[in-house]
Formats: sequence, C-alpha cells, structure tokens
Amino acid sequence: MTPPPSSYWRTGDDPGGRAFATVRDPSGGPFRLESGATLDTVTVAYETWGSPSRSADNAVLVLHALTGDSHASGDAGPGHVTPGWWRGIIGPGLAIDTDRFYVVCPNVLGACQGTTGPSSLGVDGKPFGSRFPVITIRDQVAVEVALADHLGIERWAGIVGGSMGGMRVLEWALLQPARVQRAVVLCVGAAATADQIALSSLQVRAIQVDPHFAGGHYYDHETGPFEGLAIARGLGQFSYRTGLEFESRFGRALQLPDQSVGAQYAIQSYLGYQGAKLVKRFDPNSYIVLSEAMNHHDVGRGRGGVVAALSGVDVAVSVAGIRSDRLYPLELQEELVGLLPHADPLTVMTSPFGHDGFLLEVEQVGKVIDAALNK
Repeated sequence: MTPPPSSYWRTGDDPGGRAFATVRDPSGGPFRLESGATLDTVTVAYETWGSPSRSADNAVLVLHALTGDSHASGDAGPGHVTPGWWRGIIGPGLAIDTDRFYVVCPNVLGACQGTTGPSSLGVDGKPFGSRFPVITIRDQVAVEVALADHLGIERWAGIVGGSMGGMRVLEWALLQPARVQRAVVLCVGAAATADQIALSSLQVRAIQVDPHFAGGHYYDHETGPFEGLAIARGLGQFSYRTGLEFESRFGRALQLPDQSVGAQYAIQSYLGYQGAKLVKRFDPNSYIVLSEAMNHHDVGRGRGGVVAALSGVDVAVSVAGIRSDRLYPLELQEELVGLLPHADPLTVMTSPFGHDGFLLEVEQVGKVIDAALNK
C-alpha cells in the first residue's frame, strides 16, 4: 500500500480554507501536558463559518471525533480529500446556523490535519513519531482553551461534539464552566469502558505489529504501517455500525456473485474499502495517540470519581444517544443525564447505523442541536 501525500500530515500553507494559530501554555512557557511532558509550541489548524458578533458572544465550538478534522462543513477539494463531515448540520439556516452563529472547528491536538501531532517536526527538525508525548482529552481541551483566547472568545454560546468530541465537551464543562453557555454531548460516556479500551488497544496493536511501523519512525521510508492502519479502521468500522445494517446490506453475498467457495464476501470488501480510504488521509501514529487519549478518558480522574465530578457541573447540557450504538450504548448517556444537575431529559435517536448515526442522522442530530442552541 503506497503512502498518502505527506502534505496531509503537515502544518503549513493550505489551499483548503484552514487557518493556523500558534498557542502557548497560560504560563507563557512551553505547553505543559497532564503527564508532565511539554511541547515547546503548539500549532492549531481550524476553520470558521459565519461572522463573530462585536462581543463574540455568538461563537459555537464544534469538536470532531477520532478521525475527523477541522473541515466540518463544505465540499471536498484542494486541501480536503473528503467533504465536510457535518455539512448537513452547519450552514445557513441549518441546525448550527451560520447566519446567526460564528462557528469554529479546530483540528485536535495529536491529529494530522494541521495541528501539532506525531508527524509534526520537533526541535531537531525531525518528525516526532513515537517520541510524541502521551496526551489526554484534558490536554486537548487546554489547547482549545488557548485557541479561544487567541480568537478573543471569552464564552462559547455552545460547544457541540460526538464520540471523542463529546469527551472534550464534557471536559470543557468541568474545566471551564464559566466559558460554556450550553453543551451538547452526543454518543459518549463519562469514562472509557473496558470494552472500548479492549477494542481500541487491538486497533493500536494492529498498527504497531505492521512490519513497516519501524517503531513509529516511518516518515522517511518508502512505505509505512498502512496495512495495519487499514485493519485498525476495519475493526473500528465494525464497532461503529450494526449487525442489522451489515446483514441487510451485505448478508452472505460474495463480492463477485459468480465466484466459488473461498472467494471474498462483500462485507470483507466493504471493510477493506473503509481502511483504504482512511489510509489516504490519516497518519497511523496519530491514530495511536488519539486512541490512547480516548482510553484515558475519565471525567472522574482526580476529581473523586465520576459521580462527584459530574454532580458538580454547573453548565446546561443536552445529551443524546442512539438506540443501536454498540460502541457507546445508551446506558452511558443515561448515566450522564442522571448525574449532571442541569441536563435535559435524554434524547434517544433511532438509526440502523449505530454509533455512526451521530454523523449520518442529520435530521435527528440537527433537532437536538437546534433545540439546545435556542433555549
């Protein structure tokens, strides 16, 4: 499998509408991470839609999931190999109405679409690779707080995110409650479960055992651990969707109907296709770093446990989940609503797409967000 264009793994000039900000730790020195490690500087790639009001009190922060990026709305084109991942949600007259709101979507710390991550250059001029420090969801939020400071946004009218983005919404509500008017949390829980950690760990191992992983330092090689990344994506895609969808779409059909026993099934081809698509735009090291950050997700860590942490949240929160989600089942969202003092009743969405429904069920998700932002 040939490597993707390195331009998708680097910061720099971008024809796709991204802006770049260099942010620092509030102390003014190197950015200090929760682990105690530091990054001398952090670059954040972000995109915006709409216009800020004079006081910037109409700003909405949109936070992407594991393999998302700052391109939440818009077409594919130069600088973007895929269309906006929430283009049915963000725009004029849509749930996040850009005629009314100033919308900001940053690429997360540790990723590979312009924000500092493993493929970024260290002080020695070489990509970090596996030298990139361990990061947490709280570290990612700290960088987003620094970006808000850079943009002059004192308080967000709303912060919205699903899956890994939802983890960061929760941490915003805990770390910076005075800066969050309204939070929308989709398809996530208060802490990573054993099931989620197990699956994520297998995905990480699939990348690391690829013979081209080279200890994470493959950037100057002819190829990298792209087969491992494709397998990891296949494992992920299996958990993002549902058995009912797979059975109705593929069943036991062969990829080529006239093939004999031993031929490839259509579902196998589908998972392979999903892996090949991701390889074109995502750095395997970033997949590892972000997966491990999600494994560390626990709003109760250092706060006396989940119950104590969530019970003290003084932010209005809307929570939604999907009935068929087998990765982040409804019981996790029910727990959030039961513990958050200012949570609306849980919204349960129906979808054949499982966890991916928070990306695909535009009408249902849009209603949740629209209702929250208009309270």
